[in-house]
Amino acid sequence: MQSSFPMRLAGLLLLTPCFAFALEQPRMLVDCSSIKDDNLRLACFDRLAAASIAEAAEKSNQLVGQASMLPPRKATFADTSDSKNAAFSLARHWELDSEHKLGTFSFRPHYSNYILFANHTSSPNQAPSSPTLGTVQRGIDLNDTEVKFQLSFKMKLVEEVAATDADVWFGYTQESNWQLYNRKASSPFRESDYQPELMLVMPVDFNLLGMHARFINTGFVHQSNGLAASLSRSWNRVYAQLGMEKNNFSLSGRVWKRLQEGRSNDDNPDIADYMGHGDLAGVYRWEGQRWCRKIRQADKWEFCSNEKALHAQQEQEDETYQKKSYGRIQGQGRIGCGQRREDAG
Repeated sequence: MQSSFPMRLAGLLLLTPCFAFALEQPRMLVDCSSIKDDNLRLACFDRLAAASIAEAAEKSNQLVGQASMLPPRKATFADTSDSKNAAFSLARHWELDSEHKLGTFSFRPHYSNYILFANHTSSPNQAPSSPTLGTVQRGIDLNDTEVKFQLSFKMKLVEEVAATDADVWFGYTQESNWQLYNRKASSPFRESDYQPELMLVMPVDFNLLGMHARFINTGFVHQSNGLAASLSRSWNRVYAQLGMEKNNFSLSGRVWKRLQEGRSNDDNPDIADYMGHGDLAGVYRWEGQRWCRKIRQADKWEFCSNEKALHAQQEQEDETYQKKSYGRIQGQGRIGCGQRREDAG
């Protein structure tokens, strides 16, 4: 019996390191995985997990305490006067680089979207005429003041066509003239002009006249009023356009060529005499406002802002409304000149 005591003592001494290793705080998973006893190994893993949770909680409490010691921050508002001017660029409007690409088949603004509650003319054309279709009486007396509005959007159809930087766009613009105040005639729509177009826009990068040229656009556009007989007005044209900008000023120039129709089918053979063969449009942006001017053969100019504007123009023709009224001055009161008016785009 006495000889067995030293053996038991020796065995206890041999097992002591194992118990000590299992009971001490493990530092890594490998410390626990080397324990052969299942119960001891599971207990080791439990202690390791508990220690990690306690450490994370302690760090979280420290961060909360540090944050509570920081002085309160005052709300700041950025000066947006410059950002209003910088919000528009030809690169953004036409998505000319990878930074501004937004993909295909999404609606984008094209020309201005607006409503004029008082579009006034001193001499409404009660009997529009055409060299090929003759003169037609409307059958109603037109008011000299009407409502005019325009809706315009564009959509990219193909991006980077034929492995180039060029994009194909579809645009649509509708301008309607509504005799809202003509109660005697049941407030009819006098005329609506529909203008679908296809455009191939290619980014460029060169300087011209001290400005940065940004894009070249070649397009096909159809324009008609959707009416028949002597009231019909329609024409097709192809055009080329160059867009440039410098700081808050953008400028675009466009020349077009009318696609001739057969004499018997041409209801507007002299439209180029009034619409000209090109236009030049400029927009200057200042303090969130836009100052716009467009010049063509019919010499049309505009002043507009984002909120309210007076619109003055001198033009030779508003097609069927005032045929051949040279030099007439037309004043319009405009509410909402178009929140994203991009005449230079």
